[in-house]
Amino acid sequence: MNERTYNHSSDRLRSPERVNRLEVPKVVALCLENKEIKSILDIGTGTALFAEEFYKRGVNISGVDINEGYLKVAKEYVPTGNFVVASAEKVPFKNEEFDATFYGLVFHEVDDYEIALKEAARVSQKYVFILEWEYKTQEFGPPLKDRLSEESMKALSNKANFKKIEVIHLQNLVLYQLTK
Repeated sequence: MNERTYNHSSDRLRSPERVNRLEVPKVVALCLENKEIKSILDIGTGTALFAEEFYKRGVNISGVDINEGYLKVAKEYVPTGNFVVASAEKVPFKNEEFDATFYGLVFHEVDDYEIALKEAARVSQKYVFILEWEYKTQEFGPPLKDRLSEESMKALSNKANFKKIEVIHLQNLVLYQLTK
């Protein structure tokens, strides 16, 4: 675990103010829009905030996180979910096991961006979604030094051999849709 890793209480992850700021239903709708997605791996799932919304829309959910306590909470919100303690750089699933993978405001916390992105691509058949903070100083979220610029995300996407990257700007966040 590095200094960028979120390690506060699980209640804080689901505070109404935070949930509202993250635009959870809108993000999930954008990920599913005009796509055949039946299964998603939520990498860094935490308490399954985004996984729960995918689940409510009929998607089969699996999730990994390095915090076992968060995964116990995740199971309460997504009872049929397959949640496993693991890091983003070493995902314990088969090649192309999921239609898509999703990072909900955790990609900036991984130890090795390139390895983590390649792992997400490996277990995904078609898409990798990365929701991140805007690359600007804000009164919430991580400090600017821990945020990723759009240019760095595009460079990582190219290194991981994605065919396309779409950048969707939301109110406070950016959703990157990478297509294999």
